[in-house]
Amino acid sequence: MGSKERIARALAVSTDTKVFEMGQGTAAMAPEVFRQCFPGRKAVVVADTNTWAVLGEKVAELFAKAGIPTDTYVIQKQEFHADWKYVEMVDMVVKGDYAAAKAIENDADHQESDASKAFYEPSDSYNVLVSVGSGVINDLCKLSSHHHGQSYLTLPTAASVDGYSSFGASISYRNAKQTFTCPAPVAIIADIDVIAAAPKHMTAAGYADLAAKVPAGAEWIIADFVDSEPIQPEAWHILQDYLDDFLADPAAVAAGDPQAVADLFEGLTLSGFAMQAARSSRPASCCDHLFSHLWDMNGHRYQGRLQSHGYQVAIGTLTMCAVFDELFKLDLTQIDVEACVEAWPSLEQEQSRAREVFADSPTPELGFEMISQKYGDKEQVRKEMTRLKAEWPALKEKLQGQVYTFAKMQELFRMAGAPYEPEHIGVTYAQIKQMFPMVQLMRARYNVLDLAKRGGFYDALVEPLFA
Repeated sequence: MGSKERIARALAVSTDTKVFEMGQGTAAMAPEVFRQCFPGRKAVVVADTNTWAVLGEKVAELFAKAGIPTDTYVIQKQEFHADWKYVEMVDMVVKGDYAAAKAIENDADHQESDASKAFYEPSDSYNVLVSVGSGVINDLCKLSSHHHGQSYLTLPTAASVDGYSSFGASISYRNAKQTFTCPAPVAIIADIDVIAAAPKHMTAAGYADLAAKVPAGAEWIIADFVDSEPIQPEAWHILQDYLDDFLADPAAVAAGDPQAVADLFEGLTLSGFAMQAARSSRPASCCDHLFSHLWDMNGHRYQGRLQSHGYQVAIGTLTMCAVFDELFKLDLTQIDVEACVEAWPSLEQEQSRAREVFADSPTPELGFEMISQKYGDKEQVRKEMTRLKAEWPALKEKLQGQVYTFAKMQELFRMAGAPYEPEHIGVTYAQIKQMFPMVQLMRARYNVLDLAKRGGFYDALVEPLFA
C-alpha cells in the first residue's frame, strides 16, 4: 500500500483531522485550506523566533496576499516547554489580547490558573490559530483552541514528534506532565522542503518518538491480554502494519534525505491518527514515555539545556527494550499462581507504597491516585496469572514478533543520530533503574511492570538490567 492509500485510510477513521497535505512546497496551499476550513475568520500565525524565520513569516505573507485578515504572534523566549503558563499565553492570543499574552510570556513568577476554568463560549470573533513550529507550539495551540471551542491549522517545521496529529496535548501542569483531552487540528500541511531542512537533532528525536511505538505496542498487547485495555483494530493497524518499514532506513533519515524524512513524518502522523481513532494515547506510548515525563517534571537538564521529548523518549524506549529482553528469559509457565495471590498486597498497602515512592517528588499524590484507579484485587491477580501461566508461550511469541531487542534498537538509534546511551542526555543506567518504581505507578494505564508485580517476577525483570 502506497503513501496516498495509507493516508486516505487513516483519514477515514480519524475523528478530528480532515485535511492532510504533505509534499514539497505544500506551504503554498495554506491560505486556501484555511479558507475552506474557516471561511470568513481571522487568522493569527503563532511561531517562535526560529520557526518564524524558517516558515512563519512566509505563511503570514501568503495569508496577507490571499486577502485573509491575519495577525502574528512570535514567542520571543528562547527556551520553553509545553507548560500551562504558555497555554494561558496562547489563550490571550486567541482573544487578540497580545499585550496580555506578552505579559504572561515575560512573567517569570506567573501563577498557574485553574485548568478546569479555562473554557470559553465559542465565538467567531476569536482568532483562529495557525501553528507554525514543532511539537511544543502545536500542543499549546491545540489545547488553547479547544478552550475556545474551535479547531486550528498546523504547519509543522520538523519531523520531531507525533503530536501534530494526535488526540490530546501533553502539558506540564502543577508540576506534572499530563495529557489534556483535546481534538487534533482539522488540517495539517507538511512542507517537506521545510521539514527535511530542520536541524538533524530534531529529526533524530522524531525517529526515536516513532520507534517508541515498538515497545508501546508490546505493552498494549499485554494490556489486551489481561483484558485491561483491548486493542482497537482500526487504531492498531493504522500504524503498526507499516511501523517496521518506516524505521528501516535510519541512515537516510540522518542524512536528511527528503523521501526518508517524508516517510518518517508520515509514520509520526499516522501515529497521531491512531490516537484519534482510539481517543487515547495508548497506541503511541506506555512506559517508554513515562521516563521522559519524569525528567520533565524534575526539570532535567544536560549541559545547561532542557532535553527534547524525543531524546528523552529514546532512552526510555531503549530501557523498555531491555526490559523485554529480560522478560523473554523467564519461563512464566512455572508461575505459582496461588503464591502470587497469597503475596498480593491490599489496596491500602499499595496506596501506602505509592505515597512512599512519590514522597519527595513534585507530585506526592500522583502514585496514590493512579494505583487507586488500576489496582486489581486477589481474584483479578488469580485470573491474570492463571491465563499467563497457561498461555505464556503464545504470548511470548507474539511479543517477540512486536518488540525489538535492545541491541537492535540501539544500533538503529546510533545510525539515526539519536541518543543511544543514557550519558547522551546526562543520566546513568543506575539512575534509570531507580526510576522504575515511579514509572510503574505513574499512570493508571496497565503496563508490563504491573504484570510483573502481580506475577511476582518484578525483581527478576528489573534487577538484571544493565548489569
